[in-house]
Amino acid sequence: MGSIAITKETYLMWYEQMLLMRRFEEKTGQLYGQQKIRGFCHLYIGQEAVLAGAMSTMKKGDSMITAYRDHAHAIAMGTAPKAVMAEMYGKATGCSKGKGGSMHMFDKENHFYGGHGIVGGQVPLGAGVAFAEKFKGTDFVNVSYMGDGAVRQGALTETFNMAALWKLPAIFICENNGYAMGTSVERTTAQTDIYKLGLPYGIPSSAVDGMDPVAVHNAMDEAFARARAGEGPTFLEMRTYRYKGHSMSDPQKYRTKEELESYKAKDPIEAVKQTIEKEAYADEKWFEEMDAKIKAIVDEAVQFAEESPWPEASELYTDVYVQQDYPYIRD
Repeated sequence: MGSIAITKETYLMWYEQMLLMRRFEEKTGQLYGQQKIRGFCHLYIGQEAVLAGAMSTMKKGDSMITAYRDHAHAIAMGTAPKAVMAEMYGKATGCSKGKGGSMHMFDKENHFYGGHGIVGGQVPLGAGVAFAEKFKGTDFVNVSYMGDGAVRQGALTETFNMAALWKLPAIFICENNGYAMGTSVERTTAQTDIYKLGLPYGIPSSAVDGMDPVAVHNAMDEAFARARAGEGPTFLEMRTYRYKGHSMSDPQKYRTKEELESYKAKDPIEAVKQTIEKEAYADEKWFEEMDAKIKAIVDEAVQFAEESPWPEASELYTDVYVQQDYPYIRD
């Protein structure tokens, strides 16, 4: 049903995107250890293919919303890494003016609507964005990401029912990394095939290898085509894995070292690199130049955050209420 081909350029884009996500998050972890970044902080290391495979199928104008493991999502949608880093520092130049921190990234210009700390809270909001697109008559699609813990929230079932009833242009993604904080999927749900939760509502639903950007791309391509054709939502369970803890304070005693190593053997960045080498899409010089390019971007982001000013005290009283005109409301 989809039509977006996977080419040499796709693989090179995937490698660059995923490497930036990985290096940015590694630096974030280091800075957190130095107490440059404070508060809650959730790293995306290991799950990069879920985003890379989606970005190769999205078009400008499509929107995204997610939970609190959101740094990579913001960057993937076009937010400048330096604005993401400054936000984690709590600086005025951050994408949320330093008021949101790690868990609350927003970038209206790039159609990225959070960054939400309330578990599952973003799911009905994503459906609302999709409803707005349908109401305005566009062919843009909203993609809502959630974790495997969020699917037990009642808001999910209410959202699925309305999205299916109204055939909203929405794609719901469960990034199933196996653990809701430190509790495994097997201990929290009677239905471990999470994708089946969409089936009672007539929503096309399936499980996808979230460690493989090719599988993600193909599944997302079909879902976008369905949504743009007015056929309604799709629910995809991306089976992935995080190499770090739930958050920076997680001792990770709930999983074995052997389990972690088995998933590291499926590292999506290394797999894409191997394909690029096998197909001769790039040579070693290209990889070296890409490494240097990504390092420079991350270093620039840190320098920007370090040198940026703190918000003024008066900022406590701004952005609390918004004066908004609603041109789409009819008499």
